[in-house]
Amino acid sequence: MVNRALVTLALLGAPLAAQAENIAVVDMGAVFEQLPQREQITQSLKSEFGDRMSEVQKMQEEMRSLMEKQQRDGALMNDTQKTELVRKMEALKSEYQLKGKALDEDLRRRQGEEQNKLLVKVQKAINTIAEKEKYDLVLQRGAVIYVKPNADISGKVVEALSKGK
Repeated sequence: MVNRALVTLALLGAPLAAQAENIAVVDMGAVFEQLPQREQITQSLKSEFGDRMSEVQKMQEEMRSLMEKQQRDGALMNDTQKTELVRKMEALKSEYQLKGKALDEDLRRRQGEEQNKLLVKVQKAINTIAEKEKYDLVLQRGAVIYVKPNADISGKVVEALSKGK
């Protein structure tokens, strides 16, 4: 009975598959790599988070210099100086971890927001090309094993988005 149901579904699906003759694929990874908007997003995020990035980097350099000082001058320091240096390093490390984690989370969130905006534009471009060229089905490149090069519309999508910026 299960075999009959599977055969029936296969036979019913055959005409549907035969109708979907005009198929295209899009390599989303390649599209995102080639988009000029990607560089604009990177620059805007750098300007938005640049001060915080430099502050965290400065803290990292300060921690490195304190560690070098401890290694270099540790034998010459008295116990009070060693304790003071260790406390300063621990406080700086805690602050560095806190600010670094907050920066990473904020940066990741903003990158996600910008990528989602870009994804909407990419999807609109794909839809426009599919309608214009009368594609019945557009698949992501990773979902297919083989496709003829002329069925890959990734270049057209990049071109459309480059013109529209």
